[in-house]
Amino acid sequence: MKTEVAIVGAGPAGLLLAHLLARGGVSSVVLETRSQDYVASRIRAGILEHSSVELLTEVGLGDRLHAEGHEHRGVYLQWPGERHHLDFVDLTGRSVWVYGQTEVQKDLVAAGTAEVIYEVTDTVLHDVATDAPYITYTDKSGESGRLDAAVIAGCDGSFGPSRHAVPARHYERTYPYSWLGILADVAPSTDELIYASHPNGFALHSMRSPTVSRLYLQVPNGTDPGEWPDQRVWDELATRLGHGQDGWKLTPGPITDKSVLPMRSYVQTPMRHGRLFLAGDAAHIVPPTGAKGLNLAIADVALLSRALTAWLRENNSRLADSYSDDALRRVWRCTHFSWWMTTMLHASGDEFDAQLQLSQLRWVTSSEAGATGLAENYAGLDIGF
Repeated sequence: MKTEVAIVGAGPAGLLLAHLLARGGVSSVVLETRSQDYVASRIRAGILEHSSVELLTEVGLGDRLHAEGHEHRGVYLQWPGERHHLDFVDLTGRSVWVYGQTEVQKDLVAAGTAEVIYEVTDTVLHDVATDAPYITYTDKSGESGRLDAAVIAGCDGSFGPSRHAVPARHYERTYPYSWLGILADVAPSTDELIYASHPNGFALHSMRSPTVSRLYLQVPNGTDPGEWPDQRVWDELATRLGHGQDGWKLTPGPITDKSVLPMRSYVQTPMRHGRLFLAGDAAHIVPPTGAKGLNLAIADVALLSRALTAWLRENNSRLADSYSDDALRRVWRCTHFSWWMTTMLHASGDEFDAQLQLSQLRWVTSSEAGATGLAENYAGLDIGF
């Protein structure tokens, strides 16, 4: 097989890249290790930045988002005895949307613009530093395949083969805590997300829909979800989120999923090697506190689609040559913001840290400049697609 762009990974980054390239008249083929049902059912990020919503709308993927997504003006920041609302629209003129990665994936599949080969194994990238890169793989019937391309785009996450084909430096930080993620069939107890700092540990009240709540608790690394029976989960959420504070109540309900999410930051640089370009989790990981993971992937492929279209259609390689530097500027800004939100809100067990966190929370919620800085980073920087 031959194509112009071979894309490894059929998650939102890979499918969106294929969709954007098709709009520019560039052909692509996507290779994916997992089945289509598996990829479509993964529970991941649920917050879209203002710029991500603008991009998805502009390229014809916004109808269901606007019909079924939920626009939020801001978030609540709280610590014991206090809760403050930060209104992003008042501060920056930009909002965020609650719309899960699963829903974005459904929209991309429904668009039908990507040619995807699912359930491939033994995927190996070859000659990426030359003008004739190619990929070998085994399809689900056991037959060997080869895909030749002008360019390879690695959108296959942190465990895929693309990252390991780039002889690059990386920066990494592992945090001394994880999140216990809870999915519950109960209406959210809040109109907007609650980020709660508490001596017992951080808690977050998010949502997936008017009938499904998504909640998180800070837990030690290595925690077994089995250590957290449902009643313990709800009791601890009530404590950390301030049940009864100023009359607010947390409503419990049936828990349908529990999982533990390690917290780490990872940046690979550069994000290009020869004719292999990395995007999304293949190039960087951020802790989810700042809601940046999916949005960074969207920003990456917006840049990359422009660069590859100019290169392959106009023989202009300027944007391709600057892709890594351009993408990394945003990546490091979002990495810093995610680190800042994480360290401001999570309990470390150190009393000195606790006082610094309290000072920072008070500043952010009492200073317009502090609140605006958080809002600008959370609601997102312009993609400029």
